[in-house]
Amino acid sequence: MKKQQGKTNIVWASFIAVVLCIIVGNAFLALNTIQSLTKTQGSLDNTNSLTAAIEQLHLSVVQAESGQRGYLLTEKEDYLLPYFDAITQLESQTEHLKSLRSEIDEQAQHIAELFLLVDAKIKGLKLTVNLAQDDKERRALGILNTDRGRELYKEIRALVTKIQDREIIFKAHLFAKLRQIKNEAKITFAITAITSALLIIGMFILTRLNLRNEAKYRLKLEHQNETLANKVNERTQELTLYSDELSRSNRELEDFAFVASHDLQEPLRKIQAFSDRLETMYKDELGEKGIDYIGRMKNAAQRMSNLINDLLEFSRVTTRGKDFTDTDLNIVMTEILSDLEIAIKESDAQVSVAEMPIIKADPSQMQQLFLNLISNAVKFRRPNEAPVITIEHEHYSEFSDDHNTELSWQIIRVSDNGIGFDPEYTDKIFVPFQRLHGRSQYKGTGIGLSVCRRIVERHGGTITAKSESGEGATFVIKLPVESELFTLQGEA
Repeated sequence: MKKQQGKTNIVWASFIAVVLCIIVGNAFLALNTIQSLTKTQGSLDNTNSLTAAIEQLHLSVVQAESGQRGYLLTEKEDYLLPYFDAITQLESQTEHLKSLRSEIDEQAQHIAELFLLVDAKIKGLKLTVNLAQDDKERRALGILNTDRGRELYKEIRALVTKIQDREIIFKAHLFAKLRQIKNEAKITFAITAITSALLIIGMFILTRLNLRNEAKYRLKLEHQNETLANKVNERTQELTLYSDELSRSNRELEDFAFVASHDLQEPLRKIQAFSDRLETMYKDELGEKGIDYIGRMKNAAQRMSNLINDLLEFSRVTTRGKDFTDTDLNIVMTEILSDLEIAIKESDAQVSVAEMPIIKADPSQMQQLFLNLISNAVKFRRPNEAPVITIEHEHYSEFSDDHNTELSWQIIRVSDNGIGFDPEYTDKIFVPFQRLHGRSQYKGTGIGLSVCRRIVERHGGTITAKSESGEGATFVIKLPVESELFTLQGEA
């Protein structure tokens, strides 16, 4: 028995030594792979942070210039709020960007050039705003009309694009490196699998030595399985409670938005009612200036009411959206043209609609989407020229390497011959409450296109715009054919 025990100990000692060697070897391979992965991921995080910081700096410049132009054109102090916010953000964003380092050669020089351009742009914006605040609007507008600010912005945008393009190329290189690490990980996995198989064989040989402990191990395993099942049940209950809580929270948020809008509308209605009474009962005593003040007050209250309603509508795109059903866009277009019949006749507009598809969508939101786009095409027309609106459709397919499947899209283009807009404002027009024209020229709150984008994104698609100032605009809507592809679009 002693000899047998000694042999058993020798076998176990040899087996343990082999196991330790295999574990150390596998650990070394795994550690090497993890280090490479960590380093590459760190580089990816760094380039993503740098790209995001550059984009935020660019957007702040656009916001500052938008506030400056709005203030110079309208002399309204409201436009200075986004301007000062943007100036403050530019300072903090510049400091943040200085703390980041690019791993690309000569990229630091380009970023330094960007700092100089942004600094020059800020100085130009501050100069014109300070002149306007000192009642020197003509001189401020003269500086604005020199197009120096626009040229500076073009240089900034070109340099931002150049920096981001280089970061994108570098990111592609990092992704290629990740793929290489993935292949190496497969090799490591294969080695681990082989060694594990050898261990299994060794364990099979040694099982006879552990027959007496089999019952003990079986009981222990059954106990662990029972414990795991209980934990799974507990976790399932927790997830169910969390889901119910999330649904309740969504309902409460929706109810809060409705109540908030109702409570905000009530004082506005009182303002409008008492304004009407003042105008009716004390019209002769107030005089022309008093009547003018009351008119302005009523207009402001009405604009505030419209803003509240539009904001509530914007928030309900996802919270009160209906289930997707088969929606015939031909019927949707017919209903929209019927609703806009008076506006179309008054403007002598010509609307050409191609054969539209049947898609999976929320019918009411599709009607809202195209109603906004067509009514905008009628509203933003050139003086003394009848609007010409063209709605086209095509089916487009592409192969996705990421998901190894073919994706099909419905492409719908809404084109007009209206006033158009400068290409540099392509992204700005989809931001809520952003307007390119004064309220005296075109009515509205500036949220219509934001609602359009939110509707399209809820349907898993995208909406883009192409235009030149004075040459009309084209809005391109890209919707997936299959609702199952919505998730893929979101991941892409």
